Amino acid sequence: MKKLLLVFNLLLLVFILQAQPRKSKNYSIAFYNLENLFDTIHDTGKDDYEYLPTSAKAWNSEKYMSKLANMSKVIGEFSKDKIEKVPAAIGVAEIENRRVLEDLVSQPAIASSGYEIVHYEGPDKRGIDCALLYDPKQYKVSSSQLVLSEPFEGDTVHKTRGFLIVNGKLAGEKVCFIVNHWPSRGASEPVRVHAARQVRTLVDSLERSDKKLKIVVMGDMNDDPMDKSMLTLGAKKYTNEVTTGTLYSPFWEVLEDKGVGTLLYRGKWNLFDQILVSPNLLGNGKGLKFKDSEVFMREYMFEQEGKYKGSPLRTHAGKKWLNGYSDHLPTIIYLSK
Repeated sequence: MKKLLLVFNLLLLVFILQAQPRKSKNYSIAFYNLENLFDTIHDTGKDDYEYLPTSAKAWNSEKYMSKLANMSKVIGEFSKDKIEKVPAAIGVAEIENRRVLEDLVSQPAIASSGYEIVHYEGPDKRGIDCALLYDPKQYKVSSSQLVLSEPFEGDTVHKTRGFLIVNGKLAGEKVCFIVNHWPSRGASEPVRVHAARQVRTLVDSLERSDKKLKIVVMGDMNDDPMDKSMLTLGAKKYTNEVTTGTLYSPFWEVLEDKGVGTLLYRGKWNLFDQILVSPNLLGNGKGLKFKDSEVFMREYMFEQEGKYKGSPLRTHAGKKWLNGYSDHLPTIIYLSK
C-alpha cells in the first residue's frame, strides 16, 4: 500500500510540474558604432594620423581614456531595464584594433560582464574594423572568420570593412552573427548594393549548410532599412512577409512608422545601424525566437543645447573635443526561449 501511495504521489508531482507553464529565458543582442575608437599610437601602414597626439585634434591619453569610459558607460546600461542578463553579443564598428577592445572591456563599468572578443585586422586604410564582444556564459563561440569584401568594379577607395562571421551556441542553439560596416554615403548606392549581394550570398550559403542555423545580420549599413541595398539583402518590414531567402528587418517599422533613427543628418533621422534576423527566429514554438527591438537612448547621449540640440552627442565637432559618446545610437534586439 505504501509503495502504491508513493508511486501515486510521484505521478501527481510529475503531472503538476508538467502542467505549470515554463518560464521563458530572455536574451539581448546589440550593435553599436563606437565612432572612431582609436588609441594614441600609430599603427604601421594605416592612415590613423587624425587620432594621434600631434594631430589637429590633439588626440591624447586623457581624451582616449575618457572615450573608453563614455563608451563603456553606454554599453553597461544595455538592456538593464528589460532583462537581467547583459547582452549575449554586441557587434561593434569603427574600432582601430584589438588593443582598444581590450581596453574597453576592462573598463570598470563593464569589466564584471567578462566580455570576450572576436576581432580580425582588416584592410581598411584608416584601420577601422568590426568586432564582436560576447558573454561566454551565454554565447559559446565555435568558429569565426573575416570574409573580405570584393571591390565594386575595381573601386578600392569605397570598399567595405569585410564581413565578420561568428558561429556559436546561444541557449543551446546554433546562432551565427554577421557583423558589417558597409561603405559610407561618400560612395554611390551601387557600392552598398554590391556589399548587400555579398552578404546575401553568405547567408544563403550558411542556410544551405545548416537549415537549423539561426542567423543575425547586424551593422552600420550606411543605408536605411527600406533602401535598395537592404531590399537586395532580402529585408522585409513585416514578419508575415518573411519567407525563405529573406530576413526580418524590425528597425524598418521603427524608422518609417515611428520616426525613430540612430543618427541625425541635416535635421533628418536615418537608421543605418540595423539588426536583421533569419526566418527561423520568428513565429511561435519552443526554440529561440525574436521578441522585440529598440533604439537604445538615454538623455545624456544627446546634445542638450545649441544649434545641434537633440543630436547624438559625438566625440568631436570638427576639431573641437565634445567629450561625447558617438554620432550613432545603438540598437538592440531581444530574443526569448
